[in-house]
Amino acid sequence: MTDARPTSFVQESRLREAHTVAKHESWLGTAFEIAGRLDSEAFGRALNTWIDRHEGLRSHAGLPPGAGELRRRTVVPGRVRVDSQRHGYRTSGAENCDRLQALFDGCTSPTSWPAFAFATVEPPDRDRAFTVYFAADHALVDGYSVVLVAQEIEALYRAELDGVDPALFPVGSYLDFGARERARVGDLPFDHPAVALWRGVLDRGAGKLPEFPLDLGELPDHPAAQRGLSAWVLDRDGADAFAVLCRKIGHGFFAGTLACLAIAGTELAGADRFDAVTPMHTRDEPSWSGSIGWFVGISPVSFGVRGAGSFADLVRRASVQVAAAKPASQVPFEWVGAALGSVPLPRFVVSYMDMRFVPAATEWPEWNARALRSKQYTNDVYIWVNRTPQGVNIAARFPATDTATAAVHRYVARLRSLMEEAVGTGTCTLPAPATR
Repeated sequence: MTDARPTSFVQESRLREAHTVAKHESWLGTAFEIAGRLDSEAFGRALNTWIDRHEGLRSHAGLPPGAGELRRRTVVPGRVRVDSQRHGYRTSGAENCDRLQALFDGCTSPTSWPAFAFATVEPPDRDRAFTVYFAADHALVDGYSVVLVAQEIEALYRAELDGVDPALFPVGSYLDFGARERARVGDLPFDHPAVALWRGVLDRGAGKLPEFPLDLGELPDHPAAQRGLSAWVLDRDGADAFAVLCRKIGHGFFAGTLACLAIAGTELAGADRFDAVTPMHTRDEPSWSGSIGWFVGISPVSFGVRGAGSFADLVRRASVQVAAAKPASQVPFEWVGAALGSVPLPRFVVSYMDMRFVPAATEWPEWNARALRSKQYTNDVYIWVNRTPQGVNIAARFPATDTATAAVHRYVARLRSLMEEAVGTGTCTLPAPATR
């Protein structure tokens, strides 16, 4: 049925981009195992219930030919039913990976509905466990949404098998969030502090947003799939010790991490400042805490490294910027861009997520849970700092050049050594003053 509720700002930007860019797959996903033999009918019913639970999955906003405005249609609960196809072939892990990549690239287009898909893979010993794969276009999910999927699907599937209550909390609709965001932003003046914050960063960058501090080499002038890395930098005890150190200084875990990144940039590239863009969640009400959607805003983070008197002083500088970033990230960047007259693309992004208290997070090792994402064909650098019950994981994607690969690996390795130094000594050695 026709739905008058508008999209969120970030969702509209993604959808409009998809109508103008030829290669537009940009999906997020997850993979996890469920113990026992797959009951396809029970699993299908669980997926139906899950889709009913999250209204954003039953809705599609599109741009009809000749139309300037997005138009939304939403299916009422109970009307969506999952269809399944059994392939029946046996392949190697690498072949499965290629097939799943192609499946999700083809089934998650934001210009059509549904823009998400599930797949299951059963091992030869079908009584042991089966693997669930899920992917959705970024317009429908954010990184936090992805880590909610395993627990909800597993609970709903067990409920179908055993006839028990899945005990899931009620969730709000992302469609309602988008409508409320539009109403809230409609009253903001163009001299809002968030606009001034972004303008200052753009003025320092000659109209561009911050870039990765190390040399990335000669970047390709044609679309090339980015490379990536994933590394554990601290175990659980190390992460707890780093958090205690940051609290003793009087600030948070993310501020301490940014301080270490700033030192790495100064040591390896001579950077006088740390400059990046950081995403922050916009789930500002309890009803959004378990919702599936794209609840993310972004804000610049910028602070000087030279002249800091101690590691604690550098952490304080980072903390001040994180505090300023939080309210600024609640103002959609697309709206800020309209106020500034341009919407430049982020080039260096550092994200932090504390996932220790996500439902069933302690079960992820047993479920072999993993986050997935599509290939990207850009020249930016994204770094994700994820604190989990097992420790701190760093994931990154970056341009597919040997120079960029070496630079990002050096940067992450130095981050690890600095965090370990902080845990071991209670501080970090600051870079030597620049010589002139």
